Amino acid sequence: MNIKTIAKMAGVSVATVSKIMNNYSDVGEDTKQRVLRIMEETGYRPSSSAKTLATKKSNLIGVVFAGELNSDLSHPFFVSVLDSFKKQIGLLGYDLLFFSNEKFFEEKEDYLARCRHFQVEGCIIIAGDQVEPSVHRLAQSSIPCIGIDIKLAGDNSSFLMSDNDKISSRVVEHFYMTGYRNIGFLGIDRVTEITTTREIAFKQSLQSFGLTVDLDKFIYSEDFEEENGYQAMKKMIQRGNLPQAMFAVTDVLAFGALRAMREHGLSVPRDMALIGCDDLMACRYTNPPLTSIKQDKEKMGKLAAMMLFDIINKQLEPTSVIVEAELVVRQSCGAT
Repeated sequence: MNIKTIAKMAGVSVATVSKIMNNYSDVGEDTKQRVLRIMEETGYRPSSSAKTLATKKSNLIGVVFAGELNSDLSHPFFVSVLDSFKKQIGLLGYDLLFFSNEKFFEEKEDYLARCRHFQVEGCIIIAGDQVEPSVHRLAQSSIPCIGIDIKLAGDNSSFLMSDNDKISSRVVEHFYMTGYRNIGFLGIDRVTEITTTREIAFKQSLQSFGLTVDLDKFIYSEDFEEENGYQAMKKMIQRGNLPQAMFAVTDVLAFGALRAMREHGLSVPRDMALIGCDDLMACRYTNPPLTSIKQDKEKMGKLAAMMLFDIINKQLEPTSVIVEAELVVRQSCGAT
């Protein structure tokens, strides 16, 4: 059963059935009722492809994980943002279509071509490392895009980002107000926009409080996994001279650092205070519970959905939104 069959049974054209499906007013009431009755009697429900042909709208939103590393469905921060986005965009009448980037890297396929093939109405682009040029070509196309933690430039593109400068300054302020003066940093040993921004702001905040930027107290992991944080902290412990406190650019790295310290008989925060970033659910259950910077993942996802919807419907000019973060104090670094 398809739209052609319905048209034949009703003795009308396919175009007429399409108009009835989409509530056009230029179809006679008798014809409309006849077609609707046949659809009801046969149990016919228009397929998404039939709707797309009739309305030129697919009601599909593409999901693009930009870059080779760090941003995928295993990353708890982006999973939470995407879950919030999915719920809100679903309420607005859209479904999600996930694009795999592995084939794109191997065969140099283009996101824009794939989006046009599937007739997506917009895209959400999740930040990653080593972002492919085709991501920016997509953002600069006519397809509306919204970026999460990735700056997009295009006539139909907007982005949301946590205030990474304030994240670092809030951490340093809390360390300072709780009496810590010898402060270290756990980052990653390759350039990423988010972690680089946080590190630069961290150094500037130390200086603004009159504190020394001691690069011997800065350590860098090979990647973003818990094991990487563990190995990086082990190296710092082995060389000695630990800082009084440390800021880890992600909670996952902080989890690894906690494990390494526990294995070496060190106590947090007695031997070293620790603050992470993202406020993942697991922060409540580490030993001790981890103080962290909370990024409002639910708000970011919902905002992204509403902004993309408005761009699609030409109700919003391209813009950027910076989302404030807050410090959640737990036992790994005491209250002020």
